[in-house]
Amino acid sequence: MSEPRVRRAEIAIEQSHVDRVYTRLAELREQAEAMRNKGYEIGHGAQREAVFEQASMLFERDMMVFHANQTLQTLDAEYEGLVFGRLDHLASETIYVGRLGIRDADFDNLVTDWRAPAAAAFYQATAEEPMDVVRRRVIRCSGQNVLDVDDDVLIADAVPDDMQIVGEGALMAALGRSRGEKMRDIVATIQREQDEVIRAPWRGVTEITGGPGTGKTAVALHRAAYLLYRHRRQLGGAGVLVVGPSGVFTSYISRVLPSMGETNVELRALGEVLDGLEAVRQDPAPLAAVKGSLRMRKVLLRALRDTPPDAPREMRIVYRGEVLKLDAKELEKVRRKVHTAGGPPNRSRVRAAEMLLDALAAKAEEHAKADGRQLDKAELIHDLGERIEFHRFLVVWWPILYPAQVLKWLADEKRLASAAKGVLNREEITMLATSMADRSRGWTVADVAMLDELRVLIGPEPKRKRRHHDPVEFTPERSGATTHRPEHYDEYSHVVVDESQDLSPMQWRMIGRRGKYASWTVVGDPVQSSWPDPEEAAQARDQAFGVRTTRRRFTLRTNYRNSAEIFDLAAKVVRGHAQEDELPIAVRTTGLLPDVRAVEAANLETATQSATKELLDSVEGTVGVITAMDRVPEVEGWFAGQTDERLKVVGSLDSKGLEYDAVVLVEPTELITESTTGRRVLYVALTRATQQLTVLASNPDWLPA
Repeated sequence: MSEPRVRRAEIAIEQSHVDRVYTRLAELREQAEAMRNKGYEIGHGAQREAVFEQASMLFERDMMVFHANQTLQTLDAEYEGLVFGRLDHLASETIYVGRLGIRDADFDNLVTDWRAPAAAAFYQATAEEPMDVVRRRVIRCSGQNVLDVDDDVLIADAVPDDMQIVGEGALMAALGRSRGEKMRDIVATIQREQDEVIRAPWRGVTEITGGPGTGKTAVALHRAAYLLYRHRRQLGGAGVLVVGPSGVFTSYISRVLPSMGETNVELRALGEVLDGLEAVRQDPAPLAAVKGSLRMRKVLLRALRDTPPDAPREMRIVYRGEVLKLDAKELEKVRRKVHTAGGPPNRSRVRAAEMLLDALAAKAEEHAKADGRQLDKAELIHDLGERIEFHRFLVVWWPILYPAQVLKWLADEKRLASAAKGVLNREEITMLATSMADRSRGWTVADVAMLDELRVLIGPEPKRKRRHHDPVEFTPERSGATTHRPEHYDEYSHVVVDESQDLSPMQWRMIGRRGKYASWTVVGDPVQSSWPDPEEAAQARDQAFGVRTTRRRFTLRTNYRNSAEIFDLAAKVVRGHAQEDELPIAVRTTGLLPDVRAVEAANLETATQSATKELLDSVEGTVGVITAMDRVPEVEGWFAGQTDERLKVVGSLDSKGLEYDAVVLVEPTELITESTTGRRVLYVALTRATQQLTVLASNPDWLPA
């Protein structure tokens, strides 16, 4: 049976069990309501009984009502996603794991509470120490509906012939069933090296490196689940943050890390780390390199210290019949003094008022000295400081700033050039200003880190009741930010970062703020990096980790997902840009070589449609069409009438961390030229296919001789 059909059949099996659970849940709820009603009846009867019996009956009433209400509250609180796991043991025993324990009318176990000892294997079992678990299944539900299942095989050679495996576990089971000691040795090696990472100590920084298909992401997520269960007291309360490269990716991995009955794990894409924003659009590589560089922090600091565009350029105020005036240069001098004194602008308005009053007093002293008069400076400052016109001026001259507002100022190329003098070159300034001016499509992923940097540099706004939202402001009220933790929460106990090799220095700073007190699990592969300056990124990464004496590094070396035929082509493309020991070893062979086709540029649309149809007809699973980022809308248009849900069109950068049964790679040369890291991005795209790969190229230069 094909994988999609197996998946549908297994989902139906789990749906049947989940239906039994919710039917029983409804019965228990009815019983609890009946108990509560009976308690109330006892209370009414007690009013008619003798005094010495009344107290006993009222006590019985209170206990029944309390117990019934407590039961109802528990059943209601754990209603959503009640069942999330299943364990199949060697002795054919099956245990379902969920948010609370439920037994049927005959006291047979329907769901085991995840906190119970019997459920420990769901979080602690690994392939090296399977705890008698043959298959561990994650069940993803929405309400009472089973959406998906995903399996881990922990004892590959013990999988019964009639046990169906879904997801990555299916591949491990197939490898385990393969004939010959060599393949069994390979499976044992995979299990051993992954198990070592999962069980590594939780403190400090654990780095996981490895090429495509080595299971880095799955290992990191299982590690997170293991650590939360094993070290719940240290990690559970503050929570775990998992950061991935894109929303597509976090959706893909969401089924791997089940809910544990609490809101203690958050999955966020890089464009979602800042509360209130959800950016998905990617900048062209040269522009992203500017926005992500540490140089931008200096530009942003200068920009926010500049005079706001709408601020008045002159101040006039009358004191005892005399006009005191501060011109643009004098006001700018006061502004510089306020910023030089330090502190975020949004917390510096009082200091700004004091320095404005000092400047006015100095003006008044000049006039008094010229006229031979004495001036009571303290009286002047007190008098002007009480005036409503002074405070009205102060509010518009030193306004409350918002990150989005300041970033939009950089659309003014002249203003940006002033802030970027000696930091960015003319080409970079023009490119950045053009990007800031085009806000029609919203913020980009690289913008989010700059906005977060500005948030910290500007400081929080004074707490007050807002009557309206500023049109350039973003707030959690607007965005539906999480309510279970404070805005911009920075006390996570553990942070998992996937595809870390692509993070810019500014993004490392952003994530580092959320992990000030955290231990870390960091996943990446330097060979797949799309960031052009790894040394600068490493510096920012180390600052994000903070002062931690414990750092451990693990390298996964076995690619068990790509076929050897596919990976050999990918390795050939990137070999001149990577050390030999940085490339994993593909252990699976299919006998299907990649299909590399030379096509005319004018025939690319037809050739892509034809190749895609061939793969959809030959594989049961998903088919990805991967193209350069700026060509995605065009290629999506080629399949406007396509209704097969297995087909996905994705850009090169968004394909990171994803996999497809078959891939059509369109114009590989464009993937090389669009990126500052060239062939590394192409290497990533070539390693997304697990079974079949077709490459369509009008330019043969991408393939080394």
